[in-house]
Amino acid sequence: MRLQNKRTIITAAASGMGKAGVELFAREGAFVAAIDRDAEALEAVVAAVEANGGKAVGFVADLADNDAVVESFAQATRWLGGLDVLWSHAGIPAPTETENLDLDAYQRAAQLNVTQSTLLAGRALTVMREQQRGSIVFTASSAGLVGSAQSPLYSLFKAGIIGLTKGLAVRYAVDGIRVNAVCPGMVATPMLYNDFMTSDPRFTPEETEQRFVSAIPMGRPGRPDEIAHAALWLASDDSSFVTGVPLPVDGGLVAR
Repeated sequence: MRLQNKRTIITAAASGMGKAGVELFAREGAFVAAIDRDAEALEAVVAAVEANGGKAVGFVADLADNDAVVESFAQATRWLGGLDVLWSHAGIPAPTETENLDLDAYQRAAQLNVTQSTLLAGRALTVMREQQRGSIVFTASSAGLVGSAQSPLYSLFKAGIIGLTKGLAVRYAVDGIRVNAVCPGMVATPMLYNDFMTSDPRFTPEETEQRFVSAIPMGRPGRPDEIAHAALWLASDDSSFVTGVPLPVDGGLVAR
């Protein structure tokens, strides 16, 4: 098992890629503290893990609130008795318009895509530096590697996560801490169809989906488990000499 007894936190853990990560990491032997704002969905994920013999506990928190970020991290690390792996996965779509910018929507997107991840990483680094080991994985995006016409602001936030990944990787390598980012492209999750496909008023959801699928060399969206497997590799000792890497998992999108 690649994460045997690894004390792990995963955020946005109740659906999509985060849910797939909780299930996969637990199968690989991790003790998983799963953080999400959806209490009912989180309970179902934890129950499924336990039914399969894994170990997970859910912590309900809205990461739009910095106090909740700090408190959920404290609760999770108390249950875990420390921390070996953080997959900071939470994020939301950003406003599609830069002209006539909705500042409230912009600030919420900045909070959930950048600020809470930075705050969590700071807490995690303090714990990991004391033990001189650890692995942090951020969820960035292919939109942080290439420009997104759909939402330039989403590119802004995810490029910021990639910059944070590289800077922290260089700074904390001496402490035995690795920091990497998984960069999904289009992935078939509830957020994709409920939020992203309807976020640009210039196109119908069907037109938006076709535009994005046609740009993917492999000709399909990714699956949540495919992103979870990439995050697992980055989190585990299988990638022990890998740090500071933004790993595209996007069906070849950024290779075009």
